[in-house]
Amino acid sequence: MTSKDIGGLNVLAGFDQRAKQMRGIVVVGGGQAGASLVAKLRLLEPEVPITLICGESVPPYQRPPLSKAYLLGDMTEERLYLRPEVWYSDNSIDLRLGCPVTAIDADRKAVDVGGEWIAYDKLVLTTGSIPNHLPAAIGGDLEGVFTVRGLADVDRMEPRFQHGARALVVGGGYIGLEAAAVATKLGVHVTLIEMSPRILGRVASAETADVIRAEHLAHGADIREGVGLEKLVGEGGHVTGALLTDGTMLHVDFAILGMGIRPDTRLAESAGLLCDNGIAVDEFGRTSVDGIWAAGDCTSFPYKGGRLRLESVQNAIDQAEVVAQNLLGAKIQYVPQPWFWSDQYDLKLQIAGLNTGHDRVVLRDTGDTRSFWYFKGNQLLAVDAINAPRDYMVGKRLIEAGKSPQAEILADPDTDLKALLKS
Repeated sequence: MTSKDIGGLNVLAGFDQRAKQMRGIVVVGGGQAGASLVAKLRLLEPEVPITLICGESVPPYQRPPLSKAYLLGDMTEERLYLRPEVWYSDNSIDLRLGCPVTAIDADRKAVDVGGEWIAYDKLVLTTGSIPNHLPAAIGGDLEGVFTVRGLADVDRMEPRFQHGARALVVGGGYIGLEAAAVATKLGVHVTLIEMSPRILGRVASAETADVIRAEHLAHGADIREGVGLEKLVGEGGHVTGALLTDGTMLHVDFAILGMGIRPDTRLAESAGLLCDNGIAVDEFGRTSVDGIWAAGDCTSFPYKGGRLRLESVQNAIDQAEVVAQNLLGAKIQYVPQPWFWSDQYDLKLQIAGLNTGHDRVVLRDTGDTRSFWYFKGNQLLAVDAINAPRDYMVGKRLIEAGKSPQAEILADPDTDLKALLKS
């Protein structure tokens, strides 16, 4: 076999000729991972039959803008689409919309879509994640209680964002904070509660959280940390109030649940696939059942002697593109290069790396920009850059290259960060 460069990646050019005789590759899940995977497949192999099955009735779309630009009215639905719907037919991809898969028969190599069994040669699960909900017993089934996960969720809640309305946001992670920022900008009176001692407790340092919290408070949001939700109450089936764990009763017109997400492993589990904080895949994207692969938020994969699951757009794209190549005969191990971002008010938070296990945080403050650098001993693990794109880009490249400058050098605002890349 020979190799050539496609899209900046060195991949096998002489893919296994079995791809020519495939019954087809079926991809279940129309999120970022599914869309990226079928696009990469079609780029690499013009003839293999591809079916993309989406539970939602719209083509694959971007999710991050839902709670920001789309909710604000700055982005239309069509601009959310990753590709126009006609692109799929133009590229001979059978796009099935509004068709949830209800079962997998791994022995017959087929999936059940509303009673129709679709055969596959290889199956890829890109089922993503699902939001955590409140139990009905504490008001989770009341009208006016929303999650922020899909396009339909945002369309349902958008009419509630009226000037002077009162909203409760449950959860101080990125989803809850971004929704709170948009609501506040639209004139909604927001109370955000976080059961943990502080916001962003799982994903960012206390220093980064301090900056984010201050921005919300400056815009009039009410942030309450170390306070949980006891229950939601309502009248006539509609939410009207919230009893907090500290005994406070709030009057609310609607509530947004930002209590995190979990991998959607329901279909995988019913088919007998091994799941471990997600669908367990190996370094190539293969599941425990022959012929079935997985990629994106729904998966956990080998990482530094353990298993890792990432909830990010970049992971969904990168892992899906690696799996696409491996489906066609390549043997490329997936090595994540994590990065994330969050937009809140006029703050753009960009994160590179994973801060797990850090033992100190170093501040770089130039007066105009701030960034927080995470170290474990002398090893640079991650960086949080706030309105500091240069810090982010340099930090990302340093981490990817395995370079760890001295903390004191990074903290010095006079240091030329780009010069560190050459050392």
